[in-house]
Amino acid sequence: MTPFFSIIVPCCDVAPYLRECLDSVTNQPFKDWECLLGVEESKDDTEKIAREYAAKDPRFKIFTGPRSGSCSASRNTGIDMATGKYIIFLDGDDTIAEGSLQRLHDKIAARPGADIYPCAMKVYEDQTGKVIDHRDNYPPDFTDELTGPQATVNLSNRLFYPCPMLQLSVFRRLFLIENDLKCIYGLRNQDSEFSPRALYLAKRVSPLHEEIYIYRIHDGSVQSSARSYGYFYRDWSVILLSLFAFHAKVSSAPGFDRAVTKAWAKTWLSTLFIKWFSRDFVAKVPRKERLDSLKKIFSRGMDDFNSLLNGCGSRPRRIAGWWVKAFVRYAVARPLAEAFFNMLYFPILQLKRAS
Repeated sequence: MTPFFSIIVPCCDVAPYLRECLDSVTNQPFKDWECLLGVEESKDDTEKIAREYAAKDPRFKIFTGPRSGSCSASRNTGIDMATGKYIIFLDGDDTIAEGSLQRLHDKIAARPGADIYPCAMKVYEDQTGKVIDHRDNYPPDFTDELTGPQATVNLSNRLFYPCPMLQLSVFRRLFLIENDLKCIYGLRNQDSEFSPRALYLAKRVSPLHEEIYIYRIHDGSVQSSARSYGYFYRDWSVILLSLFAFHAKVSSAPGFDRAVTKAWAKTWLSTLFIKWFSRDFVAKVPRKERLDSLKKIFSRGMDDFNSLLNGCGSRPRRIAGWWVKAFVRYAVARPLAEAFFNMLYFPILQLKRAS
């Protein structure tokens, strides 16, 4: 029998938290679920704990894999294995809120058929127990339903980087399969690449405003380890290469809304400008490392970048994009490009925001 929810849980070195995570699932009054545990090779008792739960409850299903440093492999395999109508992503060091599955079921049943149901989360610090955020990307009085492009533009108008964490949404399983939506293997912040594509491709997005996810911040998490400068240049070059290509592909389709190009350009170009040229990064990261990672972004040429740049609707961004290309192509232009961003582009932006 098809379960209503498939809950996919990547598990690697999460022994101190895993029982609490899985208890938050088993203690749900709503029982129509399966839980797929992607156990990667761990240095602690993660696999032992996962097998303990699977031995007691057949709804827990284990698959194993080598250590990858990312949730991507477990999430992708989990999508392939899932049989539920809807997929929830839950990390092994987090929990879901008490009674949230029943509330989700009831709200989805009242508004069936959406591809993505954005929800909300509570964020707290593990060390202090202090709640530091209640995160819902959609205002409580917002419309009940949007298309993917409408949601893309709406989020861009309110958020700097509108890439909802995978854990913030419930996904219709067949929507993920039909669009072959998978995370790129090895990315630690795979949401930044996956979520913009998924959101755009959704035919219906129905915000639920239900706080289902309880997100724990602790020093040993994959996300915490992804904050180093090296992370940006290993991973963001892959992310932007993929997203620029995605825009080039979908923007050539008939009926494409050019407002989406402007939304993505504001987000993705600003990300590139800041992470490669802001004063902080220029001061702390060698030019060669920034140059090599930019070359990875342009490893297939500059056509995809130009497509986004030409449709961005902003003359300052187009000028900034020209300096990015000059930085990559000409050694003599590299110090000049850095000076342009930090003496002109960023200061002018700050003045505009202040006014």
